Amino acid sequence: MKLSEIDTPAVLIDIDRAEANMQRFQAYADKHELAVRPHIKTHKLPRFAKRQVELGAVGITCQKLGEAEVMADAGLTDIFLPYNIIGKAKLGRLLALNERVKLAVTADSDVTVRGLSETFNDAPKPLTVLVECDTGMGRCGVQSPDEAVALAKLIDAAGGLRFAGFMTYPKTGAIVENEAFLSAAKEKAIAAGLDPRIISNGGSPDMWRAHEVKSATEHRPGTYIYMDRFQVAKGVGTWDDCALTVLATVISRPTENRAIIDAGSKALTSDTFGMDGFGYSVDYPDAVITSLSEEHGAIDLSACKDKPRIGDRLRIIPNHACVVSNLFDEVVLISGNEVVKIEPVAARGRVD
Repeated sequence: MKLSEIDTPAVLIDIDRAEANMQRFQAYADKHELAVRPHIKTHKLPRFAKRQVELGAVGITCQKLGEAEVMADAGLTDIFLPYNIIGKAKLGRLLALNERVKLAVTADSDVTVRGLSETFNDAPKPLTVLVECDTGMGRCGVQSPDEAVALAKLIDAAGGLRFAGFMTYPKTGAIVENEAFLSAAKEKAIAAGLDPRIISNGGSPDMWRAHEVKSATEHRPGTYIYMDRFQVAKGVGTWDDCALTVLATVISRPTENRAIIDAGSKALTSDTFGMDGFGYSVDYPDAVITSLSEEHGAIDLSACKDKPRIGDRLRIIPNHACVVSNLFDEVVLISGNEVVKIEPVAARGRVD
Protein backbone atom coordinates (compact mmCIF):
# COMPACT_ATOMS: atom_id res chain seq x y z
CA MET A 1 0.00 0.00 0.00
CA LYS A 2 1.17 3.52 -0.81
CA LEU A 3 0.96 6.36 1.69
CA SER A 4 -1.44 8.14 -0.66
CA GLU A 5 -3.83 5.19 -0.25
CA ILE A 6 -4.02 5.45 3.55
CA ASP A 7 -7.42 6.71 4.63
CA THR A 8 -7.66 9.51 7.17
CA PRO A 9 -7.47 10.24 9.98
CA ALA A 10 -4.54 7.91 10.58
CA VAL A 11 -1.49 7.73 12.79
CA LEU A 12 1.84 7.52 10.99
CA ILE A 13 4.94 6.28 12.79
CA ASP A 14 8.29 7.02 11.18
CA ILE A 15 10.27 3.93 12.24
CA ASP A 16 13.60 5.50 11.33
CA ARG A 17 13.01 8.45 13.65
CA ALA A 18 11.72 6.17 16.40
CA GLU A 19 14.84 4.02 16.09
CA ALA A 20 17.11 7.06 16.25
CA ASN A 21 15.30 8.35 19.34
CA MET A 22 15.64 5.01 21.13
CA GLN A 23 19.31 4.69 20.27
CA ARG A 24 20.10 8.27 21.27
CA PHE A 25 18.78 7.98 24.81
CA GLN A 26 20.18 4.49 25.33
CA ALA A 27 23.63 5.81 24.39
CA TYR A 28 23.22 8.72 26.82
CA ALA A 29 22.17 6.37 29.63
CA ASP A 30 25.01 3.96 28.93
CA LYS A 31 27.48 6.84 29.07
CA HIS A 32 26.18 7.81 32.51
CA GLU A 33 25.86 4.21 33.75
CA LEU A 34 22.12 4.61 34.16
CA ALA A 35 19.71 1.76 33.49
CA VAL A 36 16.86 2.42 31.05
CA ARG A 37 13.37 1.09 31.72
CA PRO A 38 11.19 2.70 29.01
CA HIS A 39 7.50 3.32 29.51
CA ILE A 40 5.46 1.54 26.84
CA LYS A 41 2.29 3.61 27.40
CA THR A 42 3.53 5.94 24.65
CA HIS A 43 3.60 3.35 21.87
CA LYS A 44 1.71 0.32 23.31
CA LEU A 45 3.42 -1.88 20.70
CA PRO A 46 5.29 -5.10 21.57
CA ARG A 47 7.61 -4.61 18.57
CA PHE A 48 8.97 -1.38 20.02
CA ALA A 49 9.10 -2.74 23.58
CA LYS A 50 11.22 -5.64 22.34
CA ARG A 51 13.44 -3.30 20.36
CA GLN A 52 14.01 -1.12 23.42
CA VAL A 53 15.20 -4.19 25.32
CA GLU A 54 17.39 -5.27 22.39
CA LEU A 55 19.08 -1.87 22.50
CA GLY A 56 19.93 -2.29 26.18
CA ALA A 57 16.89 -1.51 28.33
CA VAL A 58 16.79 -3.60 31.51
CA GLY A 59 13.05 -4.11 31.11
CA ILE A 60 9.90 -2.09 30.48
CA THR A 61 7.43 0.00 32.43
CA CYS A 62 3.65 -0.37 32.07
CA GLN A 63 1.20 2.03 33.69
CA LYS A 64 -1.71 -0.38 34.03
CA LEU A 65 -2.08 -4.08 34.73
CA GLY A 66 -3.83 -4.61 31.39
CA GLU A 67 -0.85 -3.17 29.52
CA ALA A 68 1.50 -5.43 31.45
CA GLU A 69 -0.58 -8.50 30.58
CA VAL A 70 -0.44 -7.63 26.88
CA MET A 71 3.33 -7.21 27.02
CA ALA A 72 3.79 -10.45 28.94
CA ASP A 73 1.68 -12.26 26.33
CA ALA A 74 4.03 -10.84 23.69
CA GLY A 75 7.11 -12.26 25.41
CA LEU A 76 8.38 -9.35 27.53
CA THR A 77 9.77 -10.82 30.75
CA ASP A 78 10.84 -7.93 33.02
CA ILE A 79 8.01 -5.50 33.83
CA PHE A 80 7.68 -2.63 36.29
CA LEU A 81 4.14 -1.57 37.14
CA PRO A 82 4.37 1.69 39.12
CA TYR A 83 0.77 1.78 40.24
CA ASN A 84 -1.24 1.13 43.40
CA ILE A 85 -3.04 -2.16 42.71
CA ILE A 86 -6.31 -2.13 44.65
CA GLY A 87 -9.19 -4.62 44.76
CA LYS A 88 -9.56 -8.40 44.77
CA ALA A 89 -9.98 -8.81 41.02
CA LYS A 90 -6.84 -6.88 40.10
CA LEU A 91 -4.81 -8.47 42.89
CA GLY A 92 -5.75 -11.90 41.53
CA ARG A 93 -4.52 -10.90 38.08
CA LEU A 94 -1.36 -9.48 39.60
CA LEU A 95 -0.71 -12.77 41.38
CA ALA A 96 -1.01 -14.67 38.11
CA LEU A 97 1.21 -12.22 36.25
CA ASN A 98 3.92 -12.44 38.91
CA GLU A 99 4.20 -16.16 38.24
CA ARG A 100 4.86 -15.51 34.55
CA VAL A 101 7.41 -12.68 34.53
CA LYS A 102 9.87 -10.75 36.67
CA LEU A 103 7.51 -8.15 38.11
CA ALA A 104 7.66 -5.16 40.43
CA VAL A 105 4.97 -2.75 41.60
CA THR A 106 4.73 0.34 43.80
CA ALA A 107 2.76 1.27 46.90
CA ASP A 108 2.27 4.56 48.73
CA SER A 109 0.05 3.51 51.65
CA ASP A 110 -0.36 0.82 54.29
CA VAL A 111 -3.71 -0.02 52.70
CA THR A 112 -2.04 -0.96 49.42
CA VAL A 113 0.70 -2.90 51.23
CA ARG A 114 -1.83 -4.91 53.26
CA GLY A 115 -3.75 -5.87 50.13
CA LEU A 116 -0.56 -6.99 48.39
CA SER A 117 0.62 -8.95 51.41
CA GLU A 118 -2.70 -10.71 51.92
CA THR A 119 -2.63 -11.78 48.28
CA PHE A 120 1.00 -12.91 48.12
CA ASN A 121 1.53 -14.21 51.67
CA ASP A 122 1.13 -17.85 50.63
CA ALA A 123 2.31 -17.45 47.05
CA PRO A 124 5.27 -19.53 45.84
CA LYS A 125 7.00 -16.37 44.59
CA PRO A 126 7.21 -13.08 46.52
CA LEU A 127 6.20 -9.77 44.93
CA THR A 128 8.80 -7.02 44.56
CA VAL A 129 7.53 -3.65 45.82
CA LEU A 130 8.96 -0.12 45.65
CA VAL A 131 7.70 2.86 47.63
CA GLU A 132 6.28 5.61 45.44
CA CYS A 133 7.49 9.07 46.46
CA ASP A 134 5.90 12.41 45.64
CA THR A 135 8.96 14.56 44.97
CA GLY A 136 6.94 17.50 43.70
CA MET A 137 4.53 16.28 41.03
CA GLY A 138 1.54 16.30 43.39
CA ARG A 139 0.08 13.01 42.27
CA CYS A 140 0.55 9.69 44.10
CA GLY A 141 3.35 9.08 46.56
CA VAL A 142 4.41 9.46 50.18
CA GLN A 143 5.12 13.05 51.15
CA SER A 144 8.49 12.86 52.90
CA PRO A 145 11.63 10.70 53.12
CA ASP A 146 10.63 9.68 56.66
CA GLU A 147 7.25 8.45 55.39
CA ALA A 148 9.05 6.61 52.58
CA VAL A 149 11.25 4.73 55.03
CA ALA A 150 8.34 3.96 57.35
CA LEU A 151 6.44 2.36 54.46
CA ALA A 152 9.60 0.58 53.31
CA LYS A 153 9.86 -1.02 56.76
CA LEU A 154 6.24 -2.14 56.52
CA ILE A 155 6.86 -3.73 53.11
CA ASP A 156 10.04 -5.41 54.35
CA ALA A 157 8.19 -6.96 57.26
CA ALA A 158 5.09 -8.00 55.29
CA GLY A 159 4.61 -11.58 54.26
CA GLY A 160 4.90 -12.36 50.57
CA LEU A 161 6.58 -9.05 49.69
CA ARG A 162 10.15 -7.99 48.96
CA PHE A 163 11.18 -4.35 49.41
CA ALA A 164 13.34 -3.14 46.52
CA GLY A 165 13.65 0.64 46.73
CA PHE A 166 11.99 3.91 45.81
CA MET A 167 10.26 5.30 42.74
CA THR A 168 9.12 8.76 41.64
CA TYR A 169 7.58 10.57 38.72
CA PRO A 170 9.01 14.04 39.37
CA LYS A 171 7.84 17.51 38.56
CA THR A 172 9.45 18.80 35.36
CA GLY A 173 12.51 20.91 36.10
CA ALA A 174 12.66 20.03 39.80
CA ILE A 175 15.99 18.22 39.56
CA VAL A 176 17.42 19.49 42.85
CA GLU A 177 14.25 18.83 44.83
CA ASN A 178 13.91 15.36 43.33
CA GLU A 179 17.48 14.38 44.19
CA ALA A 180 17.21 15.80 47.71
CA PHE A 181 14.14 13.67 48.46
CA LEU A 182 15.49 10.46 46.92
CA SER A 183 18.96 10.73 48.45
CA ALA A 184 17.49 11.36 51.90
CA ALA A 185 15.13 8.39 51.57
CA LYS A 186 17.98 6.18 50.41
CA GLU A 187 20.30 7.19 53.25
CA LYS A 188 17.60 6.79 55.89
CA ALA A 189 16.62 3.37 54.50
CA ILE A 190 20.20 2.12 54.59
CA ALA A 191 20.58 3.44 58.15
CA ALA A 192 17.46 1.44 59.05
CA GLY A 193 19.04 -1.74 57.71
CA LEU A 194 17.08 -1.82 54.45
CA ASP A 195 18.42 -2.35 50.94
CA PRO A 196 17.00 0.21 48.45
CA ARG A 197 18.83 -1.28 45.49
CA ILE A 198 16.52 0.38 42.94
CA ILE A 199 15.90 4.13 42.79
CA SER A 200 13.62 4.62 39.80
CA ASN A 201 13.26 8.08 38.26
CA GLY A 202 11.07 9.00 35.29
CA GLY A 203 9.91 11.40 32.63
CA SER A 204 10.96 12.50 29.15
CA PRO A 205 11.00 16.32 29.67
CA ASP A 206 14.11 16.10 31.88
CA MET A 207 15.64 12.97 30.39
CA TRP A 208 18.82 14.72 29.22
CA ARG A 209 19.38 15.76 32.84
CA ALA A 210 18.68 12.31 34.28
CA HIS A 211 22.32 11.90 35.29
CA GLU A 212 21.98 14.88 37.63
CA VAL A 213 19.71 12.81 39.87
CA LYS A 214 22.70 11.00 41.36
CA SER A 215 20.67 8.69 43.57
CA ALA A 216 18.72 7.21 40.65
CA THR A 217 19.72 3.79 39.34
CA GLU A 218 17.28 3.79 36.42
CA HIS A 219 15.24 6.19 34.29
CA ARG A 220 11.82 5.60 32.73
CA PRO A 221 11.32 7.74 29.61
CA GLY A 222 8.14 7.24 27.63
CA THR A 223 7.43 9.92 25.04
CA TYR A 224 11.09 9.99 23.95
CA ILE A 225 10.47 7.27 21.36
CA TYR A 226 8.00 9.43 19.38
CA MET A 227 8.51 12.96 20.76
CA ASP A 228 5.65 15.45 20.32
CA ARG A 229 4.93 19.16 20.33
CA PHE A 230 5.32 19.44 24.10
CA GLN A 231 8.72 17.73 24.09
CA VAL A 232 9.89 20.08 21.33
CA ALA A 233 8.66 23.04 23.39
CA LYS A 234 10.71 21.74 26.32
CA GLY A 235 13.82 21.42 24.16
CA VAL A 236 13.98 17.64 24.44
CA GLY A 237 14.01 17.21 20.67
CA THR A 238 13.26 18.95 17.38
CA TRP A 239 10.47 18.70 14.84
CA ASP A 240 12.73 16.38 12.84
CA ASP A 241 12.85 13.99 15.81
CA CYS A 242 9.04 13.63 15.97
CA ALA A 243 8.17 10.13 14.79
CA LEU A 244 4.38 10.25 15.26
CA THR A 245 2.12 12.37 13.10
CA VAL A 246 -1.61 12.34 12.52
CA LEU A 247 -2.54 12.31 8.85
CA ALA A 248 -5.72 14.34 8.27
CA THR A 249 -7.73 15.60 5.31
CA VAL A 250 -9.10 19.10 4.79
CA ILE A 251 -12.84 18.54 4.41
CA SER A 252 -14.05 22.14 4.42
CA ARG A 253 -12.89 25.72 3.80
CA PRO A 254 -15.84 27.75 5.15
CA THR A 255 -13.87 31.00 4.98
CA GLU A 256 -10.64 32.28 3.47
CA ASN A 257 -8.80 31.82 6.74
CA ARG A 258 -10.44 28.72 8.19
CA ALA A 259 -9.91 25.08 7.30
CA ILE A 260 -11.66 22.11 8.86
CA ILE A 261 -9.92 18.72 9.03
CA ASP A 262 -11.34 15.27 9.73
CA ALA A 263 -9.30 14.94 12.92
CA GLY A 264 -10.91 16.18 16.11
CA SER A 265 -10.64 15.21 19.77
CA LYS A 266 -11.01 11.53 18.82
CA ALA A 267 -7.80 11.74 16.77
CA LEU A 268 -5.81 14.62 18.29
CA THR A 269 -5.48 14.94 22.04
CA SER A 270 -7.19 17.89 23.72
CA ASP A 271 -4.18 18.22 26.07
CA THR A 272 -2.52 21.62 25.69
CA PHE A 273 0.09 21.67 28.51
CA GLY A 274 -0.26 25.45 28.49
CA MET A 275 0.48 25.79 24.77
CA ASP A 276 -1.72 27.56 22.24
CA GLY A 277 -3.52 25.26 19.86
CA PHE A 278 -3.86 21.50 19.50
CA GLY A 279 -0.90 20.47 17.38
CA TYR A 280 1.71 21.56 14.87
CA SER A 281 1.06 21.36 11.14
CA VAL A 282 4.19 20.06 9.42
CA ASP A 283 2.96 21.27 6.03
CA TYR A 284 1.73 24.70 7.18
CA PRO A 285 3.89 25.74 10.16
CA ASP A 286 2.10 29.10 10.55
CA ALA A 287 -1.33 27.50 10.82
CA VAL A 288 -2.94 27.31 14.26
CA ILE A 289 -5.26 24.45 15.22
CA THR A 290 -7.60 26.57 17.32
CA SER A 291 -10.30 24.13 18.43
CA LEU A 292 -11.39 20.51 18.41
CA SER A 293 -14.83 18.98 18.47
CA GLU A 294 -15.18 15.21 18.39
CA GLU A 295 -14.79 14.75 14.64
CA HIS A 296 -13.57 18.18 13.46
CA GLY A 297 -10.43 20.24 13.89
CA ALA A 298 -10.60 23.96 13.11
CA ILE A 299 -7.45 25.59 11.73
CA ASP A 300 -6.75 29.33 11.53
CA LEU A 301 -4.86 30.03 8.29
CA SER A 302 -4.63 33.80 8.61
CA ALA A 303 -0.84 33.73 9.08
CA CYS A 304 -0.26 31.37 6.15
CA LYS A 305 0.94 32.64 2.79
CA ASP A 306 -0.09 29.42 1.07
CA LYS A 307 -3.28 27.72 2.21
CA PRO A 308 -4.55 24.16 1.81
CA ARG A 309 -7.53 23.32 -0.36
CA ILE A 310 -10.37 20.89 0.25
CA GLY A 311 -9.01 17.38 -0.22
CA ASP A 312 -5.43 18.26 0.75
CA ARG A 313 -3.85 16.04 3.37
CA LEU A 314 -1.92 17.43 6.35
CA ARG A 315 0.48 15.83 8.79
CA ILE A 316 0.11 17.08 12.34
CA ILE A 317 2.42 16.58 15.30
CA PRO A 318 0.11 16.30 18.34
CA ASN A 319 0.70 18.06 21.63
CA HIS A 320 0.86 14.71 23.45
CA ALA A 321 1.73 11.53 21.56
CA CYS A 322 0.78 9.06 24.32
CA VAL A 323 -2.91 9.94 24.21
CA VAL A 324 -3.04 9.65 20.43
CA SER A 325 -1.67 6.10 20.58
CA ASN A 326 -4.68 5.13 22.67
CA LEU A 327 -7.18 6.67 20.22
CA PHE A 328 -6.46 4.38 17.25
CA ASP A 329 -6.79 0.62 16.72
CA GLU A 330 -3.78 0.59 14.41
CA VAL A 331 -0.85 2.71 13.31
CA VAL A 332 0.84 2.96 9.94
CA LEU A 333 4.57 2.31 10.13
CA ILE A 334 6.46 4.28 7.49
CA SER A 335 10.03 4.79 6.34
CA GLY A 336 10.28 8.10 4.56
CA ASN A 337 7.09 8.14 2.50
CA GLU A 338 6.91 4.38 2.09
CA VAL A 339 4.41 2.27 4.03
CA VAL A 340 6.23 -0.56 5.83
CA LYS A 341 3.39 -2.15 7.76
CA ILE A 342 0.04 -1.47 9.40
CA GLU A 343 0.39 -2.53 13.03
CA PRO A 344 -2.40 -3.14 15.58
CA VAL A 345 -1.96 -1.11 18.79
CA ALA A 346 -1.88 -4.18 21.01
CA ALA A 347 -2.32 -2.46 24.39
CA ARG A 348 -4.82 0.13 23.20
CA GLY A 349 -7.67 0.65 25.66
CA ARG A 350 -6.05 -1.43 28.41
CA VAL A 351 -6.83 1.06 31.15
CA ASP A 352 -7.81 -1.68 33.61
